[in-house]
Parts: sequence; C-alpha cells; structure tokens
Amino acid sequence: MKSRFVSNLLLTFVWVALTGNFTFANYFFGFVLSFFILWVITRGDSDAKYFTIIPKLIALFFFFLWELFKANLQVAYEVVTPNLKMTPGIVKVPLTIQSDLGITMLGNMISLTPGTLSLDVSNDKKVLYVHAMYITDKEEFIDGIKNGFEKRILDILK
Repeated sequence: MKSRFVSNLLLTFVWVALTGNFTFANYFFGFVLSFFILWVITRGDSDAKYFTIIPKLIALFFFFLWELFKANLQVAYEVVTPNLKMTPGIVKVPLTIQSDLGITMLGNMISLTPGTLSLDVSNDKKVLYVHAMYITDKEEFIDGIKNGFEKRILDILK
C-alpha cells in the first residue's frame, strides 16, 4: 500500500513538473489523475487495498465536516437563544475499535466536534467516556458514535 501511495505522489509531481503549473488545484488534479491511472493499471490485483482506503478516508473527512457543521449550529443556537436547552452528561461508549490509532482517531474526532469531549479510555480499551452537552437519549447518542465515527474508522483500519 505504501508503494502505491509513493507511486501516486511521484506521478503527481511528474504531472506538475510537466505542466509547469505549481498551484494547489494542479497538484490535486495530478493526484486524482495519477490515482485513476494506477487504479486502471492494477484493477485485477487482489492486493489493491490502497484504492479502497482513499475513498473511505475522503468519506470520513466529509462525514466529519458534516458532523462539525451540525454541532456548530447546535452550539451557536444555544448561545444565541435565551433559554438553555442543554442536557449535559457523561456517557460510557463501548468500543469495537481496539487499536491505539483507532481509539485516538475516534477520541480526537469526538473532541473536535463542539459540544462533545472524550474524557478517558478504560484500561482494557473497551469503553470510551464521553462528555456531551446534549444527551436526550443515551442509547441514541451511543448509536450515533458507533454507527458514525467508529464504523467509518473501522472500515479504514481493516
């Protein structure tokens, strides 16, 4: 997988050097073009994990942006309106992810989203403690994390 990524980067730099246009848009276009070329060349290869991870990373990025947007709107509405509608609490989220990288990614994404903060991970890595400003239904909150961030991170780390 690393060699395909390096090949993708090298082809991107070749594209930029050949075009002579050193803008971000040209780098991005060169990366996408070289990704497509490498995908076509290695289409029958069973060891083509690189070509499934990149779209999943992009999907995770846009999912995170959407969750970030929703949380910002919710917190901004709370700040602007006179009545507080917060129902804060701490929730134990059971973890399916067992790797340190996966738990770190999940904890950081939760903490970067306004209104939530990952507090601690149990010693056996089975529970993540999360503080949230808006908990109306604990099971729904847990399900949102499990089927949102955790599911997408697990798909990437497989």
